[in-house]
Formats: sequence, structure tokens, C-alpha cells
Amino acid sequence: MDPTTLIFLIVGAVVALCILLYYVPIVLWFSAIVSGVHISLVQLVLMRIRKVPPSIIVQAMIEAHKAGLEKIRRDELEAHYLAGGHVKNVVHALVSANKANINLSFQMATAIDLAGRDVFQAVQMSVNPKVIDTPPVTAVAKDGIQLIAKARVTVRANIKQLVGGAGEETVLARVGEGIVSSIGSSDSHKTVLENPDSISRVVLEKGLDAGTAFEILSIDIADIDIGKNIGAVLQMDQANADKNIAQAKAEERRAMAVALEQEMKAKAQEARAKVIEAEAEVPRAMAEAFRSGNLGIMDYARYQNLQADTSMRESIAKPTSSTPAPQQQK
Repeated sequence: MDPTTLIFLIVGAVVALCILLYYVPIVLWFSAIVSGVHISLVQLVLMRIRKVPPSIIVQAMIEAHKAGLEKIRRDELEAHYLAGGHVKNVVHALVSANKANINLSFQMATAIDLAGRDVFQAVQMSVNPKVIDTPPVTAVAKDGIQLIAKARVTVRANIKQLVGGAGEETVLARVGEGIVSSIGSSDSHKTVLENPDSISRVVLEKGLDAGTAFEILSIDIADIDIGKNIGAVLQMDQANADKNIAQAKAEERRAMAVALEQEMKAKAQEARAKVIEAEAEVPRAMAEAFRSGNLGIMDYARYQNLQADTSMRESIAKPTSSTPAPQQQK
């Protein structure tokens, strides 16, 4: 036989054997049989055809069998994988729940997994509660002093509420709201500083974990800092606002006074204009009186004397401003 043909035959045989072993996982089937899991070789081949990794299903079935979970069936695991679930996490969670005496069914575990939550982590949180640190919460007591509080919330996963229950953000928001309400109802910030546990009691009594995926075990106030004197700041702002209002009203009154003064000046100028106009008519009237014979020379002379006398009296009546001469220093 030609060596080239022999090489091609050997390569073809190796490729055919690899393809056969890929679609017919004999080693995986033997491993399942040795572990006590009964699954036919035909089902493993059909898994390949359905594009389900046989290794994931077989390993999950072996783990469940060794843990004593006999109710988990192959077709259920395949359906959960085809639905986009995490088969390994579900089986790990079921095994952990069984060891911790937590009532968790396969249907519940798959529902939690398909809801987007880590079911294995949820089971671990049910066994080992988780501590959540809240961000700084700012509140103001009745005496106007601002307090900044930090709390630590110890929660435990509520398996029954994981599907449709609110997450950590809701718990933190409710705890923050409870802290603000508790501090705001205190008469003095000193009372809060002396008894920080009163905040925890008030917040826990409100049942903040209702409708969430967690059960609040405790709320501990980790730290309380004193912030600004909000009452004093508000009083200063109110005083500044009152001052601005008073200044605005004073400016309004000043503007009205200036407008009234300008109006009076305009009226005075108008009156002076009328007087000047009337005075301008006097010579004309006198000339007309001279022409008509109603005014004589003697009458005009007496009028001039009267006008001069009036001018003299007015000049005497006016006060004279005299400033004393500065004394010379010797």
C-alpha cells in the first residue's frame, strides 16, 4: 500500500473516532454509571443533537445523587438549561439548602435563577447573614442641628420573596428614610447623641423589610457626626430676606418722594411761568390805560413808589448770611 494512502487512512480514522466520541460520550456515560446515575447512552447522543452539553447535565445529576437529592430529573435539568438558566448554580443551591435544612424546591430554585438572581448566593445569605453599610444619611433635629448618621444593616435572604421582591437598594432607601424620620422627630440633637439605639428601635418597628427579598435582623448605628446649624442658617437667610424687602420698600418710598418732588418742581415752574406771563401783560395794560386816559402821570408815579417800597421791605426782611472772620493765631 502506498504510504501516502496509509497516512490518509490513519488520519481519517482518527477524525472519525473523535467525531464518534464527541457525539457518543462513552467516557461520560461510564462515569455516570460508576457514580450510580442511570442514564442511557442514547440520551447523551440526543443531548448533543439538542445542543445541550452532556457534561453539565451529567455532573449536576451526579452531584445531586451524591447529596441525596433523588427527585431531580434529567429532562428538568435540560429544560432549565435550554431556558437560559445556570444548572450548576441551581444544583449547588439545592445541595446547600438541603444540608442547612432550608425548604427549597427545584421549581423555586429554577424560578429564582431565571429571575436573574444568584440562587446559590441567596442560600448562602440565608445561612450567613449579610451586613450592608448605608451611605451617610443627613437629617435635622427639631433644634435645627444637622446630624450625619451611618448605619449597618444585617439582613438575611428571604427565599420565598426572592422572586418579585425588592433588592438592596430598596432596603437602604427605607432605612435612610427611617433614620431621617427618627432624627427629625427628636426634640434635641443631644438626645440622639446620647441614645443612638433609639433610632434602631424606631426604624425596626416600621417593618422596612416588607415586600423585599431580605429579612432585616438588626440595624446598628455605626457613627453620628454633627453637621451645620441649619436653624441658625435659616434664621440668617430669613433676616437677609427681610432686610432686602425693607430696602426694596425704602427704595420704593424714595422713588415716590423723588417723583413727587419733581412733580412739585414742575408745578412751581408752571406757576412761575404764569406769573412771568402775567407780569409781561402789566406794561401792556398800563400803556393801554395811558392811551385810554384811565391812568395818569401821578397814578403811575405812586405805582412806582409803591413798587420801590415793596422791594425795599423785601430786601430788609431777607436774612443776611455773614460769617465771622477767622481769628489769627498768635
